[in-house]
Amino acid sequence: MASRAIGRATVRAVTSKRLIPQKAPLVLTQNAVTKLKQLMTQRPEMKGVMIGVKTRGCNGLTYTLDYADKKGKFDEEVIQDGVHVFIDAKAQLTLLGTEMDYQEDKLTAEFVFNNPNIKGTCGCGESFNV
Repeated sequence: MASRAIGRATVRAVTSKRLIPQKAPLVLTQNAVTKLKQLMTQRPEMKGVMIGVKTRGCNGLTYTLDYADKKGKFDEEVIQDGVHVFIDAKAQLTLLGTEMDYQEDKLTAEFVFNNPNIKGTCGCGESFNV
């Protein structure tokens, strides 16, 4: 069975909260949409991507990204430009108002969560606390 894990993600605390009314609990940038579409073509049997949260790292919590074949009973679903993102029930409150981006440079290629809800992050940006 192939792994469902997509890759790593970084969390950034947003210091200035933007008061933008939004219907979705998570907003994807165009870079994130493009990358997710590319990833989904590699796994056409999957319906979308699941974002979860687990205890890990030096600051408490970290986001997980996995392929998902269905939406769970209590999961939130965000559909943007044809991309389906499922948010695990445990991660929903930590993601409200968050922007998910995809950034690539010479050293890294990763999803970045620009999150106004977090109080602190570790030095590498992998883990956070709320």
